[in-house]
Amino acid sequence: MASRTRRYTILFMSGIMCILVLYQTDTMDKRLWTSFTESSSQLWYSLRLEGLRPCTCNRCAMHDDDPWFTKRFKASLNPFLTQDNALSEHDYRWWKTLPFGNKPFLSYRVAELKVFEIFPEQESFMDSSPDRCRTCAVVGNSVNLLGSHYGPLIDFHDVIMRFNTARIVGYEGDVGNKTTLHIMYPESSVDLDDQTHLMLFPFKIRDLEWLVSAFTTKSVKSTYKQVKSTVKANQGLVKVLHPGFIQYVHENWLEKKGKYPSTGFMGVVLAMHICDEVNVFGFGADKDGNWNHYWESFGSHFGTGQHGGGQEYKLILQLAERQKLNFYKGF
Repeated sequence: MASRTRRYTILFMSGIMCILVLYQTDTMDKRLWTSFTESSSQLWYSLRLEGLRPCTCNRCAMHDDDPWFTKRFKASLNPFLTQDNALSEHDYRWWKTLPFGNKPFLSYRVAELKVFEIFPEQESFMDSSPDRCRTCAVVGNSVNLLGSHYGPLIDFHDVIMRFNTARIVGYEGDVGNKTTLHIMYPESSVDLDDQTHLMLFPFKIRDLEWLVSAFTTKSVKSTYKQVKSTVKANQGLVKVLHPGFIQYVHENWLEKKGKYPSTGFMGVVLAMHICDEVNVFGFGADKDGNWNHYWESFGSHFGTGQHGGGQEYKLILQLAERQKLNFYKGF
């Protein structure tokens, strides 16, 4: 009976979706359309999980009906900025409240279109399949990684994320030497090899302008501070985080604690969207409560600035406890 009800529900939702696709017009309320499609995608996702494992890993991160998790996790959300997944004017209103972001939507749209023009769209890691087991290593910058000997384990993953000015040379035994996605913004940009995806986390329009300039005119040399005017990376592998993803993490996961999320915690949430098994390495303060990096020290009173670092760390622990990820704290 339950199986029959589930089939009828799926058929009903499919029919409604087809009708709306056929009859959607420019006058339809976009927010209503977005709300409906997201709700239906979430329902479809929930129904699918009832009778089908979403991956071949021993433990699939999303194969669960944990209300705590499903309340926060938006399965239908595409984390990447693409022509088919551009930022709406409605969502832009939140994004422009971030520091240095008070320009009109038209200015954003011009910068966004230039990004689409310069960088080719490629496979976006959103190819989920019940026949797949994609593993993610999210490598933080915590000093706790020193002496961990996690390097070989990190390099064993399918997707390896690193952040900002993370160092590898000299620390391979603890942090590994492979990188799939290197997440950065202009003020933290570093040169990459030809096989690594440069992934921009944009916090302001100037970040998009810098990205385009770094691969073309090299004319953008400052944001709110001096930045590299160019960056060595494979132009064909550049990806940009959807600005709306920042709001999603801030509101759904952090419950608006802190002014905005850290790149590291957004990387953790991103990994749950693109991978089947997520392993997190080296996040959090040291035993004395200091937030130093494994390659540099900021002193004994350095905190997490604009971010809710304590809340982010607590959420990582909760996700580990609920078996949504594995957390390797370091030493």
